Amino acid sequence: MKVAALLATRATRAHRKAWTAVFAALTLTSLLLGAFGLTLVSAWSAHPRVERYAGADLVVAGDQTTRFSAASLGERETVSAGLTERVRIPRTALTVVRGVPGVRAAVADVEFPVGLAGSAATESATESATASATGRPWEAARLAPYALRTGRAPQRADEVVVAGGGGPERGGADRVGQRLTLRVGGHDTAYTVVGVADGPRTAVWFTGAEARRLSGHPEALDAIGVVAESGTGAGELAGRVRKALDTAGVTDVGHRADGDPAAVRVLTGDDRGEAEFLAAAPARGELLAALGSVAGAVVLVSLLVVSSTIVQALRQRSHELGLLRAVGATPGQLRAAVGREVGRVAAWAALVGAAGAAPAYLGLRALLDARGALPTGLELTLLPPLWLTPLVTAAVTVLVAQVAALIGGARTATARPAEALRERAPGRGRGITGLVLLGVGASAAGTAALQRGATAAAAAGAAAVTMVIACAVLGPWIAEGAMRLLGAPLRLFGPGGRLAAANCAASAHRLGAAITPIVLVTAFAGVQLSGGATLTHAGDAQARQVLRADLAVHTDGGLPAGAVERIREVQGVRAATEIVPGTVLLARSQLGAPELERLPVFGVTPERLTSTLDPGPRSGDLTRLRPGTVAVGADRADSLGVRPGSTVTLRFGDGQEARLRVVATYQRSIALGDFLLSRDDLLRHTSMPTASGAGRVLVATAPDADHKAVTNALARAVPGARVEPDPAPVRGEAAEQALAEVVSVAVVGAVGGFTVIAVLSTLALIATGRRPELRLLRLAGAGRGQLRRMLRLEAAATVVTGLVVGAAVASVPLLAFSMATTGTVPYLPPAQAAVIVSVVVATAAAGSLPPVWGTLRGRYPR
Repeated sequence: MKVAALLATRATRAHRKAWTAVFAALTLTSLLLGAFGLTLVSAWSAHPRVERYAGADLVVAGDQTTRFSAASLGERETVSAGLTERVRIPRTALTVVRGVPGVRAAVADVEFPVGLAGSAATESATESATASATGRPWEAARLAPYALRTGRAPQRADEVVVAGGGGPERGGADRVGQRLTLRVGGHDTAYTVVGVADGPRTAVWFTGAEARRLSGHPEALDAIGVVAESGTGAGELAGRVRKALDTAGVTDVGHRADGDPAAVRVLTGDDRGEAEFLAAAPARGELLAALGSVAGAVVLVSLLVVSSTIVQALRQRSHELGLLRAVGATPGQLRAAVGREVGRVAAWAALVGAAGAAPAYLGLRALLDARGALPTGLELTLLPPLWLTPLVTAAVTVLVAQVAALIGGARTATARPAEALRERAPGRGRGITGLVLLGVGASAAGTAALQRGATAAAAAGAAAVTMVIACAVLGPWIAEGAMRLLGAPLRLFGPGGRLAAANCAASAHRLGAAITPIVLVTAFAGVQLSGGATLTHAGDAQARQVLRADLAVHTDGGLPAGAVERIREVQGVRAATEIVPGTVLLARSQLGAPELERLPVFGVTPERLTSTLDPGPRSGDLTRLRPGTVAVGADRADSLGVRPGSTVTLRFGDGQEARLRVVATYQRSIALGDFLLSRDDLLRHTSMPTASGAGRVLVATAPDADHKAVTNALARAVPGARVEPDPAPVRGEAAEQALAEVVSVAVVGAVGGFTVIAVLSTLALIATGRRPELRLLRLAGAGRGQLRRMLRLEAAATVVTGLVVGAAVASVPLLAFSMATTGTVPYLPPAQAAVIVSVVVATAAAGSLPPVWGTLRGRYPR
């Protein structure tokens, strides 16, 4: 051990420059792992914010989780998914809860969208200002608690209390006595403001009876807020309430699938926010899954990059290590010495990276917030002990470095003393391993071609990772083959070109190490950026093809009764289609395992549908779309094996299951989603169907119609409506799209940072090790200009090979993924492709030339 310690100490001092690159790579590894680790544990401990139920000790609400079970490998496996639409509970639960000992008050709560009728009518979509609000019973205000600032509580059906922020309309409604015309459920009613209270400015409170009537479901509640008597603990009371509800047999409203229990929940503590912010819990699960996959990718990439950097640093000292082996050093002593060297560098690098993990985590949090990747109400929290996560990831970083050191010094340490001074060619086992990995990557790409959605994306990512590792293993053979192809073109550049061709042919093993990180960044960035860009590009193209409407009309608080019919009667209107977005869940077995897939859908009115929308009908008749029926995208229909006349079982956003008869199939499912439903079917399962103008009416005008006249006529036909003269394309957006975009940016940034360090360090180490060779060439008569040209051409050959191989590696899974999901070739925005190439070229130039500038200066070699 003393010999190993002495060797490690001397070697660390003598090879500081070589270890600088390793230090930088390990620092970045520790920083990224620490940042993603903090984000992962904060997502694990995240919870919805508690606002309007902050004054309640517990909340009784519906079960916002749906479950699906299937036999997998002989065992019953169950998966679950969060529901983003309100699961309601029967009003009878209120009586049960009020009868529980220890309950001081049980308050029923419902919410519904409210619009200000008669607001400014005609404006462009970019200039439209919302006039939407949320209605609730005044009794529920005490659960926050929200107190009156002035005035009194509503006592009659035509009285309301508004929030102190100004109420629902633009100018504010905070004056007691003001008259408001509010639109709820498509009906306009005049109300008198009798009070102003604390709370969000979009809140309007009605009497309990009026709120019950306006909610549209008088026998169901959104939630029940419970206030405990003094001296009664929330946990104890929750147990009593739970027992009382079970005894009374109270379950959620609506029909759930078999095996999906509808048990009413009793929420306490931070869980109370789940009854308020419905999208928070599903988003938390999606965030955990996304960050878990990112962390796995970062670990794999870091292992590859750190291993490559350490191996190259040790390869530069292969003769030194070989000499030690030849003069009697044992394999154990060499391994121990190398391990101690790497351990010292890794320990300091890991601590430096851990110190920067917290700022990087805060930056990632800011990016998630800025891009709207997290839903309103989800709070990422970190308990004090969890801030120590970077220390754990720092230990992982040291472990990665030790594994890489073991790999890098294995061949020299185990060589016989007589062979230790010789550089050995890569063995047959390495070649076989590389070919096997290529085959595994191709198989994963084939899986991507047969799957859809997240499964296809995961298979494409796995194929890219496997094939990049295969290219790293096969690096010497790839470099040798590339240099044979590039040898002839290089020789056309004169003496410098001939020197470059000769050096490249003689140093294929060395060039293989330099090519690997370029392949890494090209393949990873290509797959991550092109996968999303291909879907977006194809979806945008389809969205433009789908839209045939010339105008769009939408309102807050719901369209007035008969509004669509009045729109169709306006002179110059050829067709009108109401369209409402929503989500459904498809439960199915995928590769033998149960899966719940959340899909964006639209609900439409079928009358003259193809005059405003062109889904690209393939079979059946879209005009037969009625409640109880569904139209299915062609690709999804093929995967499910359905056609017109078949049935499809779907779960709506509130968890209720329905068997729907297929009436048509259509081609443009990237833009419209995999299912088109009847508007009425979808609205029945949407908790806030018209909030914030979610639904709109697409209007197709006659060829000879005056658009301005039609616009004004539409505004008069539907008071309070906003008319868009240039409708936005119809496009179904997946709920996790913003999160996926942020994750892609984070992955590409992480891989890009690793690659910059890997390319710089590898090429710098190679260039530093070539100084004696360059001195010898100068002494043999080579000019400085010839050597500079040689180095530039070698760097260019390395860059070209890395980019071409990286693009080829990326194209295999990307082609499989894009053909399976869009039926088109992969697409990468030219600007992003240019950035990838520019970063690779600049980094290769910086790593190849500056380290040998000193050797090429002056008339005589130094």
